[in-house]
Amino acid sequence: MVAAGRTLTTVRVGSRIGKFRVERRLGAGGFSEVFAARDTILGTQVALKIPNAALLTPQVMNEFCREARMTVRLDHPNILPLKDATQIDNRLVIVSPLGQKTLHDRMQSRIGFATAFEMIAQLLAGVAYAHTNRIIHCDIKPENIILFEGNRVRLADFGIAKVAQKTVRGAGTGTIGYMAPEQAMGKPSARSDVFSIGLIAYRMFAGEWPEWPFAWPPPGIARLRRKAHPELIEIIRRSIAPIARRRYADAGQMLTAWNRVRTKALKFRRK
Repeated sequence: MVAAGRTLTTVRVGSRIGKFRVERRLGAGGFSEVFAARDTILGTQVALKIPNAALLTPQVMNEFCREARMTVRLDHPNILPLKDATQIDNRLVIVSPLGQKTLHDRMQSRIGFATAFEMIAQLLAGVAYAHTNRIIHCDIKPENIILFEGNRVRLADFGIAKVAQKTVRGAGTGTIGYMAPEQAMGKPSARSDVFSIGLIAYRMFAGEWPEWPFAWPPPGIARLRRKAHPELIEIIRRSIAPIARRRYADAGQMLTAWNRVRTKALKFRRK
């Protein structure tokens, strides 16, 4: 584990990594740092994720390559594409499009009900597509949801998140606080992704995070009831049921229910 605040790499703002010029540091975790950079040949801006070299054992590299090959074929407007993964100057460099901010950053200020509703719909659409391809994310959280112009939502780190969490924690995958109970026991499924999306939806509408043991109703329920149609509340309640079999089977099933209640939910909020 890397100590809090410790720099993972020797990358400096203004330096060059191959054809990329590093412009600013976007953030860091226990596995990697992320930078905004410019492709000096194409003139485009990109995001560079650079894992801590000390964590990249041969086993981790093999697992990363396997996950990358599996997830690079995901082609959906609500999934952040992996543009490239290469070794430059003895560093693994993962290249993806550069968004405006993360959902975590956006949630620090008010988000209108209709905008929040559509963001969750986009997130569900991307995850539903992945689930139809038999791929689960295992670490859906606001920090992994990237916003682009026009409130376009794109979920990042398919595969990479799984490798990172296994490497740093040495056990099950996921981030505490967003993780379904069965996932914490090392048994993730598509229902676990549904649970994480449900937690995010609850937070966006009610302003508070449900916490273990996820008993209903969670804190903030009065605010949720003022804002949301009862049928929308029922969708959220089902998505964060502690017992996995009581949730939606996958994101596609939840997306169908979400889209079905759209008109009622938006009309209820306007009233």
